[in-house]
Amino acid sequence: MEFVVITGMSGAGKSQAMKVMEDMGYYCMDNLPPALLSKFAELTHKSTKEIKKVAVVVDIRGGEFFETLFQGLDQLTAMGIGFKILFLDSGNDTLIKRYKELRRPHPLNPEGNLLDGIAAERDALKQVKSRADYIIDTTKLNLGMLKEEMTRIFMEGEEASKLSISVTSFGFKNGILLDGDLVFDVRFLPNPFYIPELKEFSGLKNNVRDYVFSWPQTQLFIEKTMDLLEFLIPYYIKEGKTQLVVGIGCTGGKHRSVAIAERIAGLLKADGHRAVVDHRDL
Repeated sequence: MEFVVITGMSGAGKSQAMKVMEDMGYYCMDNLPPALLSKFAELTHKSTKEIKKVAVVVDIRGGEFFETLFQGLDQLTAMGIGFKILFLDSGNDTLIKRYKELRRPHPLNPEGNLLDGIAAERDALKQVKSRADYIIDTTKLNLGMLKEEMTRIFMEGEEASKLSISVTSFGFKNGILLDGDLVFDVRFLPNPFYIPELKEFSGLKNNVRDYVFSWPQTQLFIEKTMDLLEFLIPYYIKEGKTQLVVGIGCTGGKHRSVAIAERIAGLLKADGHRAVVDHRDL
């Protein structure tokens, strides 16, 4: 039996992840008390309908029951049932935005400050996150991207690095990328903004992209940036980092940075990394 435990931060997308697992043919259960993990596994194993794939959501909503999670996992191991842990995370700003959109209180601090509740939850989940087989940061992911990532892991069987990379374009005139771990300034490149037939288009268009990459310094920048990233990524993974934000900035965040962010994200994906692209100011 394939047994997947879905857990992580409240608001990071566990319910959506469970729906994706259902679409992939998993028998799913939401908000299962950890103490019942072994019982649930036993029931599905003995079911008259053959169930080969099971996914359960276990999270902080279980209150004091959540503290028994590791006991429940140990019981699964004792029963000879192998399991994988999928941990969903997201940045604090994104979690706060999602809570406010849904007008929901945080389960650990229903009457108080959202940030206090998020901080308490992060602390409570620290140990289980360290044991997770897969970590998906949904800060920059929409539902389609989440489904693609989960399909890659659970259907295509690709081994997932615990480091997800977000390549984000932005414009310096709108403020620097505050959450960028590595920020590259590409304002040294010729600007399509000053070409009348290109000005109104973005770096997603072929004519703008062709112009940006027609310069030899652009090609050299891509090569040197990729060399640096490929050098750094293994060390970030070794350190335990789970998300890397690579910022690419130009003046307005419309032409040069967009084209280059798309190219770098594509090259990272081609090299087997978990990479998504985001255009902050487009």
